[in-house]
Amino acid sequence: MFDEPSETPEPHAIDPAQRAKEKSDEFRMHAELAAVFEGVRKFDAQVRPTLDPQLARDVQRKIGKLEKEKIADTPVIKDEANPQAAELLDIPAMAQIATNDYHLWRRPGEVMIFRWLAGDEVDSFYARLQAHFDAGLEAYREDQRNTHGWKQDPQTLAYLDALEKLQIKMEERYLRPQIREHKIFVLSTQTADEMDILHLTDYIMGVSAEEIVGINSAPPDEPTEQDRAWFFKLFSVRGGKDDEERMLFFTYLQKTDDGGDW
Repeated sequence: MFDEPSETPEPHAIDPAQRAKEKSDEFRMHAELAAVFEGVRKFDAQVRPTLDPQLARDVQRKIGKLEKEKIADTPVIKDEANPQAAELLDIPAMAQIATNDYHLWRRPGEVMIFRWLAGDEVDSFYARLQAHFDAGLEAYREDQRNTHGWKQDPQTLAYLDALEKLQIKMEERYLRPQIREHKIFVLSTQTADEMDILHLTDYIMGVSAEEIVGINSAPPDEPTEQDRAWFFKLFSVRGGKDDEERMLFFTYLQKTDDGGDW
């Protein structure tokens, strides 16, 4: 579901600690996906396919510019671009649209999803993010212990030990303490060349694909893998406005046979 390197080295060719870290990054991505898109099932969020097209395009354009205004090799936005980030996070107040909900703009083969969070909603997001990560990691640890724990291979035992030692706090990984203390703004991304649209809509969101991509773009009753494949890019803008912590998740989806660039 997510981009993979062109060549995957043999497990024993990678340092056990590095293998464990890479595995934790995989669980982190899935945890973020769940925490961002489970709002309908968990927090009474609504799907609202009525976002003004001009506003949608304006936010898309501003996020595209903001992505180029990050400090090299970090997700931290340069100080001079902070006003633009703050403006994006203030859109619900300016445009009088609800936080927590999923605001859509779509056309055949293309969908933009916008979700703003503020205050307590941000707290709930981080709690769910940590819970999803912990559950995924612990299930994997148990599976690896049951499958490989009996082996006496040093590399395998070192890998199991590295998994047990993993202690990752999602708030720290997502720079929440720095956002609060230093008033910085952060923009991170997650990309999949082929996202299973039914996994996203039916399994994670708990809604039909038609509600998200529209009836003309939804997979047929017996879809092929190609029918279900969409290019996916998730942008996460995090910061504060008026001493309130805020987040914006912008998701761009495009049917893979329609391209994938924007």
